[in-house]
Amino acid sequence: MPEPFILGVDLDGTCADFYPGLKPIAAEWLGVSAESLPDEVSWDLPEWGLGSVPGGYPKLHQFAVLQRDLFRVLKPMPGAPQVLRRLSDHGVRIRIITHRLLLKHFHRAAVQQTVDWLDGHDIPYWDLCFLADKAAVGADLYLEDSPRNVEHLRHHGHDTIVFTSSTNRHLPGPRADTWDEVYTQVMARLAHRRPSDS
Repeated sequence: MPEPFILGVDLDGTCADFYPGLKPIAAEWLGVSAESLPDEVSWDLPEWGLGSVPGGYPKLHQFAVLQRDLFRVLKPMPGAPQVLRRLSDHGVRIRIITHRLLLKHFHRAAVQQTVDWLDGHDIPYWDLCFLADKAAVGADLYLEDSPRNVEHLRHHGHDTIVFTSSTNRHLPGPRADTWDEVYTQVMARLAHRRPSDS
């Protein structure tokens, strides 16, 4: 029996609509209107003025997760749960790989909210990995939005699709702008692989 095709899937900005979900929480924390925070952002959110606030992004992140259940209330990216269910039905093994444990002393909340979110949106997955070095987790194909992670994965020879956001438009393809495009690209790789495994 052939080995399953493993899709390594990032969560924030890929499955979960991270920046729009964080934006009203950031506005509350900063004491500004949500309308004053731009939608087009780069990776460390300098556009929201976090560099001039004590604690910066880590403090906002802690508030968002511990006081506002960020990882439980994020909306899914349009089509993400449905496409992941379809891919799973085709035998693709979904491996969630996320770096949500980036601050000390709140791992339980981050893990519990993540599991609740995945199960609440009926997202199928076989494995749930919390780590920074995503290249250390084996997958046949990765889906990722972080510029740093995409470059790291590709540097180590891993096939990686960029899920488009304002933070990564400078990166070369392959990329997907929607989850329908993710489905097409994953199925093409699956079809290419199957003849050699049979």
